[in-house]
Amino acid sequence: MSMIRKNLLISGLSLCSAGLIHLPVTAAEPAPWDYGTERGPAQWAALDNAYQTCGNGKNQSPVDLHAAFEIDLPALTFSYQPGAEKVFNNGHTVEAEYMPGSQLSLNGNRYTLRQFHFHSPSENTLNGKHFPMEAHLVHSDQDGHLAVVAVMFEVGAANPVLSQIWQQPLTSGEVSEMENAVSAGGLLPAEQDYYRYNGSLTTPPCTEGVRWLVMKQPMTLSQQQLSSFQNMLNGPNNRPVQPLNARQILQ
Repeated sequence: MSMIRKNLLISGLSLCSAGLIHLPVTAAEPAPWDYGTERGPAQWAALDNAYQTCGNGKNQSPVDLHAAFEIDLPALTFSYQPGAEKVFNNGHTVEAEYMPGSQLSLNGNRYTLRQFHFHSPSENTLNGKHFPMEAHLVHSDQDGHLAVVAVMFEVGAANPVLSQIWQQPLTSGEVSEMENAVSAGGLLPAEQDYYRYNGSLTTPPCTEGVRWLVMKQPMTLSQQQLSSFQNMLNGPNNRPVQPLNARQILQ
């Protein structure tokens, strides 16, 4: 068993929307949001002034990946070590915090892996197709610029990483500590061809300027693993695809 303790997430802490840090709850805390009808994606921009980019942004994520422009994209270099020590259900997704020391190198830039989390069904689509699940591996460089590696999942063989972190269901607000740190490398496909586009966070405040790297080769998870994730949430947790506008998808 990898999980050694489950506690309720301390009520005085709140996960920031980028999922990178925890901030104290104050009277000025942004308005709550979800994926439903009253506080869902169509209403995000109206819930809080800090969320206006969700409605008026021009480079929003997710997108439909189609008609990609072929260029010679640089290789992705992953230097991951076991670093996931805690996994928690924040009410919007199930997320694993990551210890410093694991990096992605791209075009000479180094990004540190901060956390990974999941969406079901997938947020980005391929030629209009949703995958059953999508993992987002969130990285930042020394200046705070974000790079998200997205991995699609199809139903098939069980994924060992998910077997380690989803041994027991987590209710909203619950956190589990891992007996042994887990490596996110097990979420990455062997073939590392990818799509690239400029986008945003897919949750409020929908901040733009995020570099998206969507792996072409999907991974697999079992139907039991998929059902376990879906049962930990109150329904789908995917933002609908956003207009591409003047952007190009590169591959």
